[in-house]
Amino acid sequence: MTVFKINTQGNKSKASLQSFTFSGGEEHIRFDPIDLSDAAVFEIQERLTDSSEIIRLMMTVDALKRLSNGNIPIELVIPYFPYARQDRVCVEGEALSASVMAGIINNLGLSKVTIWDAHSDVTPALLNNVVNIPQARLIGRSETLSRSLSNGDITLISPDAGASKKTCHIAEAFGGETNVIQAQKVRDLKSGDIVKTEVLGNVEGQRVLIVDDICDGGRTFIELAKVLKQQGAIEVSLFVTHGIFSQGLSVFGGLIDTIYTTDSFRTAEEYKNLSTQKNADNCPQLTVIEM
Repeated sequence: MTVFKINTQGNKSKASLQSFTFSGGEEHIRFDPIDLSDAAVFEIQERLTDSSEIIRLMMTVDALKRLSNGNIPIELVIPYFPYARQDRVCVEGEALSASVMAGIINNLGLSKVTIWDAHSDVTPALLNNVVNIPQARLIGRSETLSRSLSNGDITLISPDAGASKKTCHIAEAFGGETNVIQAQKVRDLKSGDIVKTEVLGNVEGQRVLIVDDICDGGRTFIELAKVLKQQGAIEVSLFVTHGIFSQGLSVFGGLIDTIYTTDSFRTAEEYKNLSTQKNADNCPQLTVIEM
């Protein structure tokens, strides 16, 4: 976790804090002395990728409010919003996890919450004072992708119907020169396995870029890349805002040539370590767009 004090001139300085876990499992936060005379706002940056980090965030907000008597606004930057994938109740008896997490964040009383490329419209609707950075803006931080999309040198692939709207917005954001092709997948309703992937357009001889918000194990993109290669795509790249990559990167070897992601879920150094694990020779080239 990183906490900044932003002064009245807009300059940031990092606040020093100590965090540790008691033997009973309780999380603890303690700030070193902070000069509050010119403080205009506090900004917390955090990757909420496990439950202990959520508790530490709550403790941090409480500590800052006590330091300032609640008189200094607190902003939060959490590029990856946890639990966002469960944004509906599919089976009776489940929790609506996105709503639960939004409730926790809202109860902190923050002046602004910045997230990146929300999984669906549900999360921004649930959060108070939210700023959702769109995927197109994040892609724009890559000079290589910006140039290819602006020139129409690469074809955008929407991996499923749910991603179609955002994929079209990306094409529009870069001038509309880029062609967009829709893909769709058919799942076995009992097992959840993908049994068929279709690409509804011609990709022969083209460089293509699959775009989506999250990559976990990567099965959707592996099956799609197989079809794209079979249908003649000469280069397959993937942009995912939130790269979890729970099965590593070697699973994409020989299918996806380049993967672009941001450091929303892991640090750039952690991604570097991930790409040098076993079977690294079979890994795609990885480019990380940093916060």
